[in-house]
Amino acid sequence: MFNVKYYELPNGEKPVEKFIDSLDLKMRVKALGSIEILAKFGNTLREPYSKMVGKGLFELRIKFAGDITRIFYFFVVDNNIVLTNGFVKKTRKTPPSEIELAMRYKSDYEGRIGK
Repeated sequence: MFNVKYYELPNGEKPVEKFIDSLDLKMRVKALGSIEILAKFGNTLREPYSKMVGKGLFELRIKFAGDITRIFYFFVVDNNIVLTNGFVKKTRKTPPSEIELAMRYKSDYEGRIGK
């Protein structure tokens, strides 16, 4: 079993928590269920649930009805997973700005908390 944590900005805000809270109830339930699956399977989780987007960053792929949501995450020591941010997918390709934001959060986490 893996420990799932929410990335926290220096001011205490947790972007992924804010994102999850913004989802409608059914998508929120689906997202939280997907996070539980991630906690259970960790680094063995593959498509269609998870996909590597590069440089140690992954996306949790959540689909409910016709809606698609993505949550970025990365692994740290001792079976810890850090969720960074999420977005509602409206285009075929993941917006580069969302990946860049997740990478900035990952770099910040590694710089402040350590690898």
